[in-house]
Amino acid sequence: MPPHVFADRPAGPPPERGTVDALIDQTRRLLGDVDAVRRESVDPVGDETDPEARWQRALYDLAVHQLSDLDRHLAQLREGPAVRDGVPSPRPAADPRHGSLLSRVGSADWNLLTDESTWSEELYQILGRDPASPALTLDELPAMVHCDDQPKLTAMVTDCLIDGKPIDGEFRIVRPDDTVRTVHMMGEPVLDADGSTASMWAVVRDVSELRRSQRAVSETRDSLQRQRHITQTEHRLAVELQEAVLPPWRGSLRLPHGGPHGLDVAGHYLPSASGAPTGGDWYDALELPDGQTLLTVGDLTGHGVAVASGMAMLLGAVRGMAVCGTPPAELLGRLGRLLDNAVRPSLGSALCCRYDPTARTLAWAQAGHPAPLLFRGGTGRALTPPRGVLLGATSGAGYEQAEERLRSGDVLLLHTDGLVPRRGEKAAAGRLLALAPLLAEARDAQECVRVVSDEFGPGEREGDACVLVARIGS
Repeated sequence: MPPHVFADRPAGPPPERGTVDALIDQTRRLLGDVDAVRRESVDPVGDETDPEARWQRALYDLAVHQLSDLDRHLAQLREGPAVRDGVPSPRPAADPRHGSLLSRVGSADWNLLTDESTWSEELYQILGRDPASPALTLDELPAMVHCDDQPKLTAMVTDCLIDGKPIDGEFRIVRPDDTVRTVHMMGEPVLDADGSTASMWAVVRDVSELRRSQRAVSETRDSLQRQRHITQTEHRLAVELQEAVLPPWRGSLRLPHGGPHGLDVAGHYLPSASGAPTGGDWYDALELPDGQTLLTVGDLTGHGVAVASGMAMLLGAVRGMAVCGTPPAELLGRLGRLLDNAVRPSLGSALCCRYDPTARTLAWAQAGHPAPLLFRGGTGRALTPPRGVLLGATSGAGYEQAEERLRSGDVLLLHTDGLVPRRGEKAAAGRLLALAPLLAEARDAQECVRVVSDEFGPGEREGDACVLVARIGS
């Protein structure tokens, strides 16, 4: 048979050995760098529920697999093909590393004139066939191909032999042991001296592990995107629910009927600067039917829509019981029982106060919450807290109630514990009490809130917080 001539171009000169060696060195250096970064940056037994961690591991694995594959291909290119019976055959890679890609490459030549087939040893290994068995002809080859992919292979071979189109496609094979592998075939028609198709030469590569790694990257990327979308949606819903429930920040809080004479109230919600989901912090000021005013702040543990919904439920219960005249201590006890019977068990802290403008007294109770701070005459102090445990901490908990007589010009400051992070309650109170001179100079409750907000800006807070200020007038 005349020498093979490929249909689209003549054979090029073989690459110089030194050039290939340089490419191998560069590939191996890059492989070492990527592998080192993978070991340092990715925990191999990390949290499997974290989509971003899974996606990062999959990307690193894919990069390492592809570089390992390239390294072994370049090594085969440097060694050159071994010629067996006139057919180039890739040399088998020695001692493949465990866990690397199956980068074996085999070749085949199908002679159309003699109906002879010649396979390299590597192709036998890829297809899982006994090297002593005869190579399959083009007519017999589809028997090894997955039934769903047989039409694809037939179309590629037909286009190659009849129209002279190169083969470049993937299909699945079913090996004799019933394992399914994905192979990538590249082939060309070979013409004789008369320009007729004499044979077809093809290179077959097992790309099963490469495609598995690519699927892992795609699946984890999609999972990460879905998780981000879910998180963004939940955050938006939690914020909308919170904004619908909490009093708006529009300067001083305006009570429906003006509130007690001279009482100036302002509140503010301070979101987390770290991007953490919205939590269960609340504040509220409510004019009651008997002329008194409810002042309350609280915090339900956790983040997200469920917690924001639980916060809305608790705040609604607080408002309802306060309107019915329930004293603060009794109110917290009932609130604790409500939380005990909730579908989602959780913990919460709360501070509940009733201000009587006639007697200028503050009746208050707390459930594991920082005590109110009282500022008077340029100095401040924390009120002595009555007994009270966290809401939901124990069933049937009882709460004590305290009373404080106030004066004109006094400033009450209520806050949730996220306002001063990473500090104990005494240290947090100390920083707030240090603001006494600035609060004494403030014109109204709104400016007092601004002083506190400026002092505890978003830079140091990991979570959200609420602050409520009530200034006693004449």
